[in-house]
Amino acid sequence: MAARLLAPADPAGSAAGLVVSARHVTKRFGAAVALDDVSVDIAPGSIHALVGENGAGKSTLGKVIAGAVVPDDAELVVDGEPVTYRSPRDAIRRGVAIIDQELALVPTMSVLDNVFLGAERGRRGLLDRGIQRRTFTDLATRIGFTEAASTPAGALRVADQQKVEIMRALVRDARLIVMDEPTAALTRPEADRLLALTRELRDQGATILYVSHILPDVLALCDTVTVLKDGRHVKTVPADGETTDSLVTAMLGRSLELTFPSRTPPPADAPVLLSVRGLTREPAFRDVSFEIRAGEIVGLAGLVGSGRSEIARAIFGADPCTGTVEMAGRPVRSRSPKGRIRHSIAMMPESRKDQGLVMIRPVSENVSIVHLGEVCVASVVSPRAERRMVGDAIERVDVRAASRTMPMWALSGGNQQKVALAKWLARTPRLLIADEPTRGIDVGAKRAIYEMLHGLAGEGLGVLLISSELEEVIALAHRVLVVRDGRIVAEMDGEEATEDTVMRAVFGGSTP
Repeated sequence: MAARLLAPADPAGSAAGLVVSARHVTKRFGAAVALDDVSVDIAPGSIHALVGENGAGKSTLGKVIAGAVVPDDAELVVDGEPVTYRSPRDAIRRGVAIIDQELALVPTMSVLDNVFLGAERGRRGLLDRGIQRRTFTDLATRIGFTEAASTPAGALRVADQQKVEIMRALVRDARLIVMDEPTAALTRPEADRLLALTRELRDQGATILYVSHILPDVLALCDTVTVLKDGRHVKTVPADGETTDSLVTAMLGRSLELTFPSRTPPPADAPVLLSVRGLTREPAFRDVSFEIRAGEIVGLAGLVGSGRSEIARAIFGADPCTGTVEMAGRPVRSRSPKGRIRHSIAMMPESRKDQGLVMIRPVSENVSIVHLGEVCVASVVSPRAERRMVGDAIERVDVRAASRTMPMWALSGGNQQKVALAKWLARTPRLLIADEPTRGIDVGAKRAIYEMLHGLAGEGLGVLLISSELEEVIALAHRVLVVRDGRIVAEMDGEEATEDTVMRAVFGGSTP
């Protein structure tokens, strides 16, 4: 049922002075309990963090407060008044906006129109484009957005699409902004700028509900932290009294060593698995050549826009290019993803929602979709064969879902990412391209992905790893290739690659 109403808050009562008081919030998705009697108070003019493992319920709670999810049961009070939300528009009228983890832009519309969608400025029923452009320019300058207002949103990189979502929230002058993993798609410098902007908003009187798995950012930014585990409230405490270790222990119910798996080099005589020569797709990249041996993890490091993701997409056949690609010494002549899959090349793309998964379809179909030839009889899917394949794959990567028939959108980000990997491991490939494999997932799920990549390399797979988190690339890769302006400008083995040496190469500085 919808949120039930409270009696108006007594000014002297516990809800007085709170921007939001959410009590006894419960939400189920089928048999899965996302939130189980969770209560939280959010003080005005503060940055309040929600943390927990993927699947803990933090994003769901943020969406309930922002009207994007209707709870089965809840008592919600905003600025001392009881409320019932039927949609995000109801919340916006109350001064509550959300920046969702899964971007929700209209790809064919311009950036300007996306920012003002649903909050158009005008007079007498007519749009006032002048006011909109001036407001857009101010916002773009404020957050460092440099693309033209007329650019189609679908043509932007994920990092810039995230910035459009931020401007969309800011243009509504929201007093409470729910930020769900706002830095997941951003580089470290971009994330730092967003954190600075978030502090500025707080200092101006706005209240921020900050949902994030990046615990150092939470501790540096937030005033208060609420920890959730398995849909239940664990604790709400001042952030300045917590550490990363204490939060992890509360999130997981146990301590977790926040280190990477030991890096085991491939055998010295490991054969070359992937060889690319002269790969070119102007203006994204040109004359790219490198090799990956069996059992080797090779990392591509570089700034967003350097060409690293475009190189990966070209190897997978998703984008046209010139040059040669060989697998185990044999030319790969097919230039489509279907042909590359036949050559045992798999790819986890940087955006699981837009490129890696079909969000409205169930877990089972997302796993079997690239293996239909093996689960079909006379062009009809065999439920028994599909169940067997899907069961083995999701068990291998520890997907936690109440049912294989659950739609992908109902899973947490970490479990979605595991499904994106499981669909390739249903029939283990020889080469895995992993583009931002830990984007938007918590520390526990990250460690699981690290161990999976390490384990796959130990089984003899080649892995091409791309990540905006430089620490990941340095810690996991046996070799690091630095991409700048569409070219590979440096190559370092695992021992040579440090943050200093890689960043010098990224920015064109001299090595020490």
